[in-house]
Amino acid sequence: MPTEDWQAGGFGLYLHWPYCVSKCPYCDFNSHVGTGVDPDTWASAYEAEIARAAAETPGRVLNTIYFGGGTPSLMPPDLVGRMLRAALKSWTPANDIEITLEANPGSVEAAKFRDYRAVGVNRVSLGVQSLNDADLRRLGRVHDVAEALRALNIARTTFDRMSFDLIYARQDQTRDAWRAELAQALAFEPDHLSLYQLTIEDGTVFGRRHAAGQLRGMPGEDLAVEMYEDTRSTCAEAGLLAYEVSNYARPGQESRHNLIYWRGGDYVGIGPGAHGRLTLGNRRVATVGAMAPQAWLDRVANRGNGEVERSFLTPKDRAEEYLLMGLRVSEGIDLARHEALGGHGLNIDSIEALEALGMVKRLDGRLGTTNAGRLLLNQVIAQLAS
Repeated sequence: MPTEDWQAGGFGLYLHWPYCVSKCPYCDFNSHVGTGVDPDTWASAYEAEIARAAAETPGRVLNTIYFGGGTPSLMPPDLVGRMLRAALKSWTPANDIEITLEANPGSVEAAKFRDYRAVGVNRVSLGVQSLNDADLRRLGRVHDVAEALRALNIARTTFDRMSFDLIYARQDQTRDAWRAELAQALAFEPDHLSLYQLTIEDGTVFGRRHAAGQLRGMPGEDLAVEMYEDTRSTCAEAGLLAYEVSNYARPGQESRHNLIYWRGGDYVGIGPGAHGRLTLGNRRVATVGAMAPQAWLDRVANRGNGEVERSFLTPKDRAEEYLLMGLRVSEGIDLARHEALGGHGLNIDSIEALEALGMVKRLDGRLGTTNAGRLLLNQVIAQLAS
């Protein structure tokens, strides 16, 4: 595997804040409801982990920093500032470094936006999820539509770049209702939207309700597909292109941090349950932090390392991961890079069969999915990887 292959995707830092006000019933992220959190203890742990990771990756240019969660907007701005100062001291920041903080649109979080900007955050991603009060309650969100709209206005005037999330294919949601909600969202003239279909994940409240037959009103597959196609066409008409399966942006406003994942770049993952991918020497390393917040803090304090797992990816693993992530984005994958990573190329018969079905397309040495292929992405990837 080429030692510097990761540079095709870039280098980023992911910082996981594990706490939320409440646990949403659809959420399968590593998030916890916590009180009495000591900011100094957490700041010291993050600073120590940043220093440890920097010692392994000297001389790199840092393209992005991403605060995810959980609900990072529950963090005091001073804590965010300490984490940023540690990161920007440890690596050379890119001239156009993207620093994103996920936020909920509750009034308490929105009041901090200007303080987050003052400490260095230059992009915010708001978890709006719905512009319907009844559905927000169903989704377990603690904000209402009025708070969401206020937060969007504050974010738009505070940050140069802003994105927000919506979930569609919700219980009892009609196609017309989703079109109207999407039109309301686009009226804000956003540069970036993350628009996800509601999925039922094992281990969540919704997962248990669904298994018990208590989650009624979920749209059928045909309606969900229609909503997805409406999403693509409506966003395109507004100038937001589907650069990834669930993400839409005006040209140049794509999430640079997420593109590092999808392009197979390197990223340090710090925090409870955070995952990372690092190229060290000529080997690709996968890292995982301790899941429970207190367990992670204890490991950092007592062992000097919050990781609980570190494994090396084989060339086959690396090529499959690049295929899995790269076909999510409209630019697709570089076929020569895929071959160099895995030691052999994709099966030409599989590519040609999928081309004949209108699922994939090749152009200038790249392979990408068509609109039809994205609807069956898992099956396309399975056929190419077999």
